[in-house]
Amino acid sequence: MSERPMPSEEGILAFHKRCEDFYPPDAVDADIVQQRAWYDALCAAFDAPAPAGMVKQDGMVAGRIPVRRYRPAAVTTDTRLFYIHGGGFVVGSLDSHDAICAEISEAAGAELLAVDYRLSPEHVWPAALEDCWAVLVDLLLKPGGIVVIGDSAGGNLAAGIVMKARDEGLKGIVGQALVYPGLGGDLVSGSYVEMAEAPGLTTADVAYYRDIYKAPDDAPHAFPLQAQDLSGLPATFITGAYFDPLRDDARAYAARLALAGVPVEFREEKQMIHAWLRARFMSEGAKAGFAALCDAVRRMARP
Repeated sequence: MSERPMPSEEGILAFHKRCEDFYPPDAVDADIVQQRAWYDALCAAFDAPAPAGMVKQDGMVAGRIPVRRYRPAAVTTDTRLFYIHGGGFVVGSLDSHDAICAEISEAAGAELLAVDYRLSPEHVWPAALEDCWAVLVDLLLKPGGIVVIGDSAGGNLAAGIVMKARDEGLKGIVGQALVYPGLGGDLVSGSYVEMAEAPGLTTADVAYYRDIYKAPDDAPHAFPLQAQDLSGLPATFITGAYFDPLRDDARAYAARLALAGVPVEFREEKQMIHAWLRARFMSEGAKAGFAALCDAVRRMARP
């Protein structure tokens, strides 16, 4: 077993310790019901009140896909945000990323829609992508641009539907923001080896989530790094974590987008681990990374 790499920033180490109090390192060995219970408790522990004046409304798209709409007190753009949560395609919900969505919406001065897509193993590939796609198509029917945002597995889904929109000639996506996304790296080189035992997410965990999701290895909408052509995609912000097996997915995708002529802004949070979005009130590095994400989304929402 590889030696476990660890950051030195005290705030992110305290965050990691608190996470393990709720969500054990071997959580993927438990049954799905238990995994979701642990994750829900973890998310609740990091919840935060909504910004003053924020209006939230739950609803459905296509009569079956739960969504939550966020409208900040001051809406300053016609562009809307579409947030897709992480959780390995196995855990997560509208509640798990509620505070994160509210704060991004507030910072960007833009309405935001979050989706509660179907989860594995009950619903394997392409169920989650189909749900996110249906919501995106519904959003694109209305005037104004769309910025698609996703973290981790949600970053995978965000990149997949943005690529699908390009492939099908749909217009209106003005940007995408991918936060420590899993994009289909090979699991046997680079950060998948160097960070195999990283805190918060291991390479074995990534393999587990891929196996349970059951997406085909050669499908670019499932694994965007498999795409032959990345030209024609919208302006992209990508942020990765140094202490994360998914780190090189973010690096590689950013580099390939740039080579394809796509406007790209790339950050790598040097002291961060996977899931650092939740650490924004405990860690200076996470606070700075979250501010950069919000700033990028705000700028993309004003093309």
